[in-house]
Amino acid sequence: MRFTKMHGAGNDYIYVDCFHEPVPEELPQLARRVSDRHFGIGGDGLILIRPSQVADARMQIFNADGSEAEMCGNGIRCVAKYVYDHGICRKRSMAIETGHGVLQVELEVAGQRVRRVRVDMGVPVLEADKIPTTLVGSPVKDAPLEVAGRSLRVTCVSMGNPHAVVFVDEPTDEWVLGVGPRLECDSHFPERVNAEFVRVISRREVRMRVWERGSGETLACGTGAAAACVAGAITGRTGRRILAHLPGGDLELDWADDNHLYMSGPAVEVFWGQWPDQPLD
Repeated sequence: MRFTKMHGAGNDYIYVDCFHEPVPEELPQLARRVSDRHFGIGGDGLILIRPSQVADARMQIFNADGSEAEMCGNGIRCVAKYVYDHGICRKRSMAIETGHGVLQVELEVAGQRVRRVRVDMGVPVLEADKIPTTLVGSPVKDAPLEVAGRSLRVTCVSMGNPHAVVFVDEPTDEWVLGVGPRLECDSHFPERVNAEFVRVISRREVRMRVWERGSGETLACGTGAAAACVAGAITGRTGRRILAHLPGGDLELDWADDNHLYMSGPAVEVFWGQWPDQPLD
């Protein structure tokens, strides 16, 4: 199996071009093996780039634990870059099918290579039962929640996948590594949840870390940054357009007047290789 390692602001996945490669078997097990940073390729998960009947390409995502995800904001930028750079589709505006529907992307190209991608992430979902969460509110904002012996205030958003945003003085290890795993699996989130810990710098700027459902802490999370933008706006902490600083880099978020959330950020191809059909013992 030929693969390509790519990242968006440090959120790295192993990509398989299923336009030219057969769809691998036993995908959850494969995702776990290739994602292992000691015994595999190393990454936050596995993404298949597949043909689509309704778009220019289809993105299928598996987290590092083998669970399938609906959407990945950093991943879709890398899919768009791969599709363009490798000649599958040479349009600078294209459509990518995801588990959250078909999303539109705009490519910034320099020297015949994609450098940055702007993604229309769609309309944020704020209805509790659609996120889903059993927490009360419409929207669920600054809802009280006890997790890991801590009293939290969480704001819930779906960007095609569920998010719980917690505003903190500083996103420390105690929050991210201590509370994050417990919040992910809290019973108020029947499909588990991504946890964002966000420090507000100003109305236009935040610093944040993310504990991702199924992958643990990642260097960046596009849907998480989008959720933080929405959460900041509906709680009055930020405006609708912000710059999010994550450990792997910066993402620009704009919750525009058409109610769509637009995200812009880098996409980078790191290396390619061959994964053996029968992994070595």
